[in-house]
Amino acid sequence: QVQLVEAGGGLVQAGDSLRLSCVASGRPFINYATGWFRQAPGKEREFVAGISWSGSTTYYADSAKGRFTISKDNGRNTGYLQMNKLKPEDTAIYYCAAEQSPFVLTTESEYSNWGQGTQVAVSS
Repeated sequence: QVQLVEAGGGLVQAGDSLRLSCVASGRPFINYATGWFRQAPGKEREFVAGISWSGSTTYYADSAKGRFTISKDNGRNTGYLQMNKLKPEDTAIYYCAAEQSPFVLTTESEYSNWGQGTQVAVSS
């Protein structure tokens, strides 16, 4: 198992940027595909972005395309989600997830390792 700790959330205004980080410990991060999910109040958790274990392949939800960038630094055991042009509808708790797979994974059920989440709030 790998342990994940997210950071970088906060309260920002619409149009601002945030960079979330996900620090992994316990196992070599290079062996893990990672993903970011979010859960808004009253809604189910949804996929935002995913990246393969090598970092060479990425996939985004339509809501994230063109605004968010997922990346990972295997040497630092850290994953990132750069979020630009934030909108009020991006307000949610953001979760990092990881799974031993070379592929990009896009559904909750494919991940067995989760962080505790970090809150992002975007005001209009």
